[in-house]
Parts: sequence; C-alpha cells; structure tokens
Amino acid sequence: MGIIAWIILGLIAGALAKWLMPGRDGGGWIATMLLGIGGAFVGGLIGGVLGFGGANGFNLGSILTATLGAIVLLLVYNRFFKGR
Repeated sequence: MGIIAWIILGLIAGALAKWLMPGRDGGGWIATMLLGIGGAFVGGLIGGVLGFGGANGFNLGSILTATLGAIVLLLVYNRFFKGR
C-alpha cells in the first residue's frame, strides 16, 4: 500500500474514531490525521498478531482495523496525555 493510500486510510480511520469517541481532544484535524495513520499501523499490527488480518488494502476490513487502532490510540492519548 502506498503512502497516499495510508494517508487517506488514516484520515478516514481518524475521522471515524473521532466520530465514535467525541470529546474535547487537543490538536484538531492534524492530530486526528496522525492518530488515524498511527491507528492504521497499530490496528494492522494487532490484527496481524491476532490473526484477523492487517490494514493491507483499501477495503472495509482495513478501514475497520485502522479505526479500531485509532480508537486504541485515542484512549491511550486521553488516559496519559490529556491532563497535561
């Protein structure tokens, strides 16, 4: 998957994660995009380890995997970095 596809997948995953977990998070759209791209990476790793498959293409499974990864990153961010 190319870098442009990762960015687009990250944007979609970050937007979905933010929509599913609304709240006051700092950073705006840039942080959302970075969380989405990181979520695609984390979701792909977790999905690969658990045998569900990673974020390896631009399809519904990859979007769901990346979104779950972005939600995990958003939870970690809110837990450890939000109060600073």
